[in-house]
Amino acid sequence: MNNKIRFAAAVLTLASAGAASAACFGTGAFQTCSDDAGNNYNVQRFGNTTYVDGTNAQTGSTWNQTTQTIGNTTFHNGTAANGESWNGTSQTIGGTTFHNGTDSRGNAYSKTCNAYGCF
Repeated sequence: MNNKIRFAAAVLTLASAGAASAACFGTGAFQTCSDDAGNNYNVQRFGNTTYVDGTNAQTGSTWNQTTQTIGNTTFHNGTAANGESWNGTSQTIGGTTFHNGTDSRGNAYSKTCNAYGCF
């Protein structure tokens, strides 16, 4: 999965449910984005590392995420809008990706995805 797809997934996952799309301006190294709900995002890319931070327009809460890919493994970590940190890894072996980590509530998660879906 390339950085643009990861960023889109992060924005879609973390943006408010009512947001239909995001518009971004800038360069490949730095972009400023906003969505239909008025939320704002900044994206910075340095080699294999992407840093994203955002602000919720309605609540003023902020969040951030750092993603770094080394080989077939991507490391994710950040701080959710509730102020709690989270982390995880995604490792792809063949056509299967293994996702493991801890969410911002301290709950461990594990998911395996392949061409047939995720379980």
